[in-house]
Amino acid sequence: MQKFKRKVFYLGGFDPRGVRFYHQLYRDQAGRYDRLTGEGVTVGGRRAGPAGSVVSTIWSVDNEQAGVETDYEFLRWEDLVGKVWIRNPLTLAFRSIATYVGHGRFMQFKRMKALRPGPVLTICYPPFLAVMIPLLFALLPALLLWSVLPFWAAALAGIGISAMASGKWLNKLVVPWLLRFTYYHHTLAAGGPGDALDARLDAFARRMAEELDEPWDEVLFLTHSAGTILGMSVMRRLFDLRGIALPDHFAMVGMGQVVPVVALRTDARWYHADLRALADKHFRYVDLSFPPDGAAYFNVNPLLLESDTHAARVDMLSPRFHLFYDPENYHGGWSNKYEAHFDYLRVGDRLSPVDFLSLTAGRRTLDDAIAAFRTIP
Repeated sequence: MQKFKRKVFYLGGFDPRGVRFYHQLYRDQAGRYDRLTGEGVTVGGRRAGPAGSVVSTIWSVDNEQAGVETDYEFLRWEDLVGKVWIRNPLTLAFRSIATYVGHGRFMQFKRMKALRPGPVLTICYPPFLAVMIPLLFALLPALLLWSVLPFWAAALAGIGISAMASGKWLNKLVVPWLLRFTYYHHTLAAGGPGDALDARLDAFARRMAEELDEPWDEVLFLTHSAGTILGMSVMRRLFDLRGIALPDHFAMVGMGQVVPVVALRTDARWYHADLRALADKHFRYVDLSFPPDGAAYFNVNPLLLESDTHAARVDMLSPRFHLFYDPENYHGGWSNKYEAHFDYLRVGDRLSPVDFLSLTAGRRTLDDAIAAFRTIP
């Protein structure tokens, strides 16, 4: 069997955990894929990419039985995330005030709700819970203790109980992460990428441009979560480098797409220009966003947020994760939206043609995988 050679570029979300975490996650999911297929996928160790380890890290994926070799390149920006990752809760609280003032001035909430109401709730509930949970954990014990203690002592006890208990519940509900995510994208929309991220996006586009003429059977640009926002800017840069045409074996995939978080800010003029620049460009785009994922914009074509038409060949699909897990194993997307947001990178109890390992280590091309997925009732 002739080897099928695939190049994958992966651009992840707003996450400081970085390449070590995602390399191990890939290895774990490759093990699940092996148990389902028996194909014996092996995942190599990490090594620096051609532009240096700051820009990317590469590992090999060898599916010997299926005759597939994948060169997997993890595009790195977690160091930039780490520099803006707010750890002090008081700092996070004060910056969140500025965030929601900015959203109130510039976010097109009415249009956002018309596109998809779920993400509106995801953006709006963190500040509400950040106030109400500590308040309830302080108020209820204080009222109960007031019957046996002086008011000042009961109030201090309530504050102490709240300080110990509320953080656990806020973390369980992913409130701090969402506040950090929202603050960062508020600053990104208002001020643009900045010099460091701008240079990194340029480097990502150069790496992709360098590989397009190499003898790959398929080149995939996989973006996840906040990476789908930056991915559109990388695509604009890629066309700046390559001209109006990209090879037929190249495709971009958006997983858990959140482009409207920035695109629907009226002050994000730099980003609107990136989206408009893609309107007349011919390329393959596939959007995989799951309706129960409260952060994702299911069935929202990002190429139509700033333009009435587009030249790209687009498929908008739900990956329907619930079909590929046994009921006792599936975490339930509606009740655990944070986990649902990472299902795009996992393998279920049954193989899906469009799960992450099937797309990156399997024999099917992206178009063949989508065709097979569409046959599933």
